[in-house]
Amino acid sequence: MDFFGEGSQWAILIPIIILIVLSFVMKRRRPAEKTDPEIAGSLFLDVNENLKLAESFSFQRRPKKFRTGSWQRNSEKVDFLDVSLRSSLADAFGLAEGFNQEIESAKKYKSTIYLSGVDVRKLEGPLTKSKEGLEEWLKANIQQTGPEAGRRGCMGV
Repeated sequence: MDFFGEGSQWAILIPIIILIVLSFVMKRRRPAEKTDPEIAGSLFLDVNENLKLAESFSFQRRPKKFRTGSWQRNSEKVDFLDVSLRSSLADAFGLAEGFNQEIESAKKYKSTIYLSGVDVRKLEGPLTKSKEGLEEWLKANIQQTGPEAGRRGCMGV
């Protein structure tokens, strides 16, 4: 049996397989936030999404877990925010992590009884306060006004 003979499909399949494997191996994760505005923006996105989830939370349909990834990555790097905002963020994401555990239990045991103790209204206050604080911080610290705002080229122009 001639695997690499003339007209063999292996000559086409092997490079395709190698490219697929390399794409999985070389696939990079989203880079971690490095600057204060990136951290604040990431937290703002999670807070905003969690507010939407809290407003639409329902026991009837399968609840989604709250987003806590940016807080887990950046909770030690938020010293640039004022104390009250850090406290609101810690409260909001702490509650969200607790609710996520309840949601995970409900999914694991396929029972909504685990969600009976979840009072999502508790989460709305800290999330709203966090969103407002992050909006203010972002407005004060990101100056993108005018037609030349946004990304710049490699020559700074």
